[in-house]
Amino acid sequence: MRDAAMVAPVAPAGPDPVQEPTDAKYYPSDESVRMGLEQFNRGNFGISQRYFKDAVEKAPKDLTAWVGLAASYDRIRRFDLADQAYRQAIRLGGETVQVLNNQGYSYMLRGNLNAARRKFQQAYALDPGNPAIANNLELLNGSRAFIERPPEVQP
Repeated sequence: MRDAAMVAPVAPAGPDPVQEPTDAKYYPSDESVRMGLEQFNRGNFGISQRYFKDAVEKAPKDLTAWVGLAASYDRIRRFDLADQAYRQAIRLGGETVQVLNNQGYSYMLRGNLNAARRKFQQAYALDPGNPAIANNLELLNGSRAFIERPPEVQP
């Protein structure tokens, strides 16, 4: 099972499966977005963050760039900046399946499992057949079981 941050309309090329969104506005001519997607898929989150930041500065209404920026900030643990980018993405496109899933993943990275579950459940309600959300819920359930398991007694 893999974790699934949904970022952009490209096939997965790295450790993160990326789901093609149907609800994101994408500017294919924007080189910064293309490079940000490529670097994110390769796991180079600091580099992807720089490309996506450049993209939102050039095209502030590019939803894909904002979601990519938020996901990149999550992966470099800049959750304060990720929250700002998610808010902007929601202003532009609403609470889409992609944004809700990614926010859930963000909360899971922070250890806020209750908030993560709420976001994943909202996303699941909108798209119950989405494998990325199902995988994230399974990952979340595994995390909760690990956290709630009583410590083993050492002899």
